[in-house]
Amino acid sequence: MKKRYLLITLVIAITFIGGIVTGVFFSTNNAKDDQTETINTDRAPLSAIKPPTKELPKVEKTQSKVLIGYVQDFRDPNVVDYSKLTHVIFSFAHPTKDGGILLNGDAALKNLRTTVAKAEKSNTKVMLAVGGWFHISGGESYPYFKAAITNPTSRTKLVNELTSFAVREKLDGIDIDFEHPRSDADAENLAAFAKELSTQLHPKKKELSIAVYSKIHAVTLTEIGFVKYQPSMFRDVDHVNIMAYDGQWDDRYNAANLSPYPFTEKIVNYWTDLFEKQKISKEKLVLGVPFYAQPDNPKIKQVSYGAIINKDPANASKDTVSMNGTTYHYNGDTTMKKKTKLALDHGFGGMMLWEAGLDAQGPHSLTSTIFGALKDSSKDPIKYYTVKKNN
Repeated sequence: MKKRYLLITLVIAITFIGGIVTGVFFSTNNAKDDQTETINTDRAPLSAIKPPTKELPKVEKTQSKVLIGYVQDFRDPNVVDYSKLTHVIFSFAHPTKDGGILLNGDAALKNLRTTVAKAEKSNTKVMLAVGGWFHISGGESYPYFKAAITNPTSRTKLVNELTSFAVREKLDGIDIDFEHPRSDADAENLAAFAKELSTQLHPKKKELSIAVYSKIHAVTLTEIGFVKYQPSMFRDVDHVNIMAYDGQWDDRYNAANLSPYPFTEKIVNYWTDLFEKQKISKEKLVLGVPFYAQPDNPKIKQVSYGAIINKDPANASKDTVSMNGTTYHYNGDTTMKKKTKLALDHGFGGMMLWEAGLDAQGPHSLTSTIFGALKDSSKDPIKYYTVKKNN
């Protein structure tokens, strides 16, 4: 009985002590839990907990209006001011009648690759122009280009050749410079070529532009009918570069008709009306201006605007100058500003120049003049951004 009493007493004591130990154990753990919550909320705010960071892609600002500069294949790529241009159009690839393309040797390809490398530093796009007035094989480019785009097989081959070249050389697009469609059949074939090329380039995020004849006679200031386009074609391209110069060849030779302001006014009005009637965005229209001077004496060669400024910087504000025993006609600083305003007032997407390598260096650069006029035309010249991937 006594042993049984002792046993019961011992059990009760063990149970009592175990309860105390268990209580201490749970109290300690709860205290630790409470302490952890306090650290998270009171002593270390959520803002102090830094998630892993990822480097953002480089974002480059892009101008709302384009400034497109053609550059000839023999030009030293180092003379071009890429920082002012949104696009450089390298000129030219020459079409063959069976749909191939030719460049002017290894030197042209080297210049193209240098142009691409330099343009990339300024986030400037580089496109390749196909066509032009003269062909590398001699004579006009017209018969070669016509043959290539008339036959569906050679037309597709030319599209594929240009697309493959653009991808391989890391270009941003292709420019069509067919000078010029002279019949309804030419216009139809050119439209078919543009549509097929657009279908290839646009899914690859590459642009398509086309250089077009002014369509206005420099003397009569009326529409010229011998150059023909299908207006629907302009829906398939991103830029329509209007060659609003070389009016000196209309009727009898007259150097003063190179590209005077009244001539340009008529050109701008013509293309504005056409695009409004066709309900095509006028932002696609780009007004072209000359960076060269035409001599009164046709036996004397043209000179660059750069040469005129090197002769005398004061010539920047003029449109005519006497040099080499003749008078030259050109577009100086003041006229370029007026033409830029004219284009923008009509809703054009920007300006084009032929060609960048003919410009003056330094404070009298026409590229800088036009760039400044485009920038000053809007309180907010930056309309959108492009994300440049870091490789």
